[in-house]
Amino acid sequence: MDDKIKVFVCKVDGAEDLPLPEYMSQGAAGMDLVANITETVYLNSGEFKMIPCGIKIELPQGFEAQVRPRSGLAAKHGITVLNSPGTIDCDFRGEIQVILINHGKDRFAIKRGDRIAQLVIGRVIRAEFCLSEDLLKTDRGEGGFGHTGV
Repeated sequence: MDDKIKVFVCKVDGAEDLPLPEYMSQGAAGMDLVANITETVYLNSGEFKMIPCGIKIELPQGFEAQVRPRSGLAAKHGITVLNSPGTIDCDFRGEIQVILINHGKDRFAIKRGDRIAQLVIGRVIRAEFCLSEDLLKTDRGEGGFGHTGV
């Protein structure tokens, strides 16, 4: 399956040496984003910071990019994306930045070029909300959080 779209990318000043996002395996859904920082940034336990990634992108109409955590950082260090997934709309043209948070116990160091998150491109379906007096009935009904047990 070769279902590709073109995403135009610009590097911001000072990020010329950093790699563009790329898929790290044949079946990968996400491309790694790297830290565009000039000196090491430390995240203490419970702390969050915005980390710039050195790129701006132009997505085609009808697409979005989602910024998601890297599983290895989460599993080994408790580092994740605070607003996961972060949404990048097709009309945004600013530098991509990632809000990282340290849920781990130890201080975590982020260095220039470290892979800090992943970017997943997806189609967007826009909905039209239509006011209704009633909704179709289902077996579940209004059963919400935990309605099927633990």
